Amino acid sequence: GGMGKTTIAKSIYNKVGCNFEARCFLANIREVWEQDFGPTNLQERILYDIFKETTTKIQNIESGKSALWERLCHKRILLVLDDMNKLDQLKALCGSRKWFGSGSRIIITTRDQQIIRGNRVNQVYIMKEMDESESIELFSWHAFKKKSPRENFAEISRNVVKYCGGLPLALEVLGSYLFDRGVTEWQCVLEKLKRIPNDQVQKKLKISYDGLNDDTERDIFLDIAFFFIGMDKNDVMHILNGCGLFAEIGISVLIERSLVKVDGKNKLEMHDVLW
Repeated sequence: GGMGKTTIAKSIYNKVGCNFEARCFLANIREVWEQDFGPTNLQERILYDIFKETTTKIQNIESGKSALWERLCHKRILLVLDDMNKLDQLKALCGSRKWFGSGSRIIITTRDQQIIRGNRVNQVYIMKEMDESESIELFSWHAFKKKSPRENFAEISRNVVKYCGGLPLALEVLGSYLFDRGVTEWQCVLEKLKRIPNDQVQKKLKISYDGLNDDTERDIFLDIAFFFIGMDKNDVMHILNGCGLFAEIGISVLIERSLVKVDGKNKLEMHDVLW
């Protein structure tokens, strides 16, 4: 989380949405799905945004699927499905390409690559961390209300940006928090962050951890965070398998959830903000 998936999806939606017959941006699917009548409310929201009707009431998920297919199959629409975390959500809201008229475009944002595997989608774009120049500019807009740091804050700004590791959410949150504070306060905040991560950033990132399938995957994540950062992936799998943790599938899931990375030398890495 915090890589800017929703922000980019919103930007695309606003830029090209007018080129379609109708459009719908379905936000926060992960949260809404868990609410009472959440799945059918999401289905109704699509129909409302596309047809501007308030009379459609969907009784259950299966009837909702039928309604979406019947009503949308002749419409050229843009549909953004934001923050999906279950395959059932994809089946209920975007069950088949046949549901939509020719020329329609569906954009899905998710933390879990498993949802979009195989031929479920035409193209996958994996978010990249921002480089140093981009990070400093984004951070500066929030910390100084301009595109570069004030002169006497240049070095400490680079240190904060380094801590954020190219994560847009962290850059925005910390930039806003440090706005209009003195250098001494900045130094204090930076030292504190090394021991106590920012709560707002941690809560966002914790969603990916909480979404892991079982305790085995969580144990593998914690073992890597505490003991195995910088170690060869194959060596770590050998150790974890010796502990009965099914490391091949566990590490694969962590990589798909962007909780762990493997560098060009097959070494395990983890974002600084996570550990």
